[in-house]
Amino acid sequence: MSEPILYIVATPIGNLGDLSPRAREVLDGVDLVAAEDTRHSGRLLAHFNIKVPMISVHDHNERQRADTVLERLRAGQSVALISDAGTPLISDPGFVLVRAVREAGFQVSPVPGCCAFIAALSASGLPSDRFLFEGFLPAKSSGRRQRLEALVDQEPTLIFYESTHRILASLTDMQAVFGGERYAVVARELTKTFETIQGDTLTGLVEWMSADPMQQKGEFVVMVQGAPKQEASIDAEVLRILNLLAQEMPPKKAAGLAAQITGLKKNALYQALLDQTQ
Repeated sequence: MSEPILYIVATPIGNLGDLSPRAREVLDGVDLVAAEDTRHSGRLLAHFNIKVPMISVHDHNERQRADTVLERLRAGQSVALISDAGTPLISDPGFVLVRAVREAGFQVSPVPGCCAFIAALSASGLPSDRFLFEGFLPAKSSGRRQRLEALVDQEPTLIFYESTHRILASLTDMQAVFGGERYAVVARELTKTFETIQGDTLTGLVEWMSADPMQQKGEFVVMVQGAPKQEASIDAEVLRILNLLAQEMPPKKAAGLAAQITGLKKNALYQALLDQTQ
């Protein structure tokens, strides 16, 4: 670690065996470890016999700690940022620090590894080509439902973090807003002894969790299947415009111009022209 670099180091979300060899090497080689909770992370470092000084970086002191980290970097030292579990900055502190370090002209280098929502999504069976990570929803039901209502028509898979104290209430609000038949998957205590990944309709998940209080304990990732794709309807007037344009120009150009006029998708209009000729 001969250069002044801020390393963003992912740590295990449960199973300590998931700490990568490179992450261990970086943590053992830096001059300072900035941790969300030094007591929690101290146990991790002790497990791997890593004896590096630590400072805390959390929501309440991040701006002040950024100055401390910058002082170390200016002195030619290297620093590693870790969170309590998983990848720093993902629903965890670190944004203010990383922005300050980059603006000061120092290198920020990721050391990738565990991330709870990526791990959950990979094992969920839900579409993973497009997803929307929302992190933690508002604590109060009114704010939570308002946020969920803004997401009800989103087509990508929706991903949330939730805590023990609110998991059942959040699932109940999702059931009310998204509808009881919307499919979802709850991932609990990933990589730990009581890891559970349960998929069902939202109604089914609420009933399953209500029946077993033990399933309400732990750290949760909730993934909800996206809304069905909505195809814009092409009414008679749009078809009339489309056909008039197609009489004067090639189909693709006609579809493009019709899209500008009507606000509909060019591909859908072009397909409508093709369907009429078949």
